[in-house]
Amino acid sequence: MDKEKILLEYDFKKVSPSLLWKYISTAVELAEWFADKVENDDKLYTFYWNKNPQMAQLVGSRVGVFVRFHWLENKNDKTYFEMRITTSELTGATMLSVIDFAAPGEEDDQRELWDNEIERLQRKLGVL
Repeated sequence: MDKEKILLEYDFKKVSPSLLWKYISTAVELAEWFADKVENDDKLYTFYWNKNPQMAQLVGSRVGVFVRFHWLENKNDKTYFEMRITTSELTGATMLSVIDFAAPGEEDDQRELWDNEIERLQRKLGVL
């Protein structure tokens, strides 16, 4: 069953892109909002939720711009999740785009999951 690609965009107002970069690219800061605990060994990341580990490989990144992870449990598919920093040409605001994939019929649940996680990050950075 093919998964559906989801694109979400979040406004981080005047948060500096370099600060936001730290929060999406380093294990210590990812553990502050995305997972209970995050460990990494080179390109292998282990995310813990309720002491349950999920492993992902960093499959792409460009400093200050984006990170892309592939869940190892999905080894036979081409899905990933990506967080990308951009600046709105219209307002000058820092934006965070998230690309993820969901099984058909689970898109709304996946969006809600990301909305909750990003809200935690926005609160952490003083956006909300």
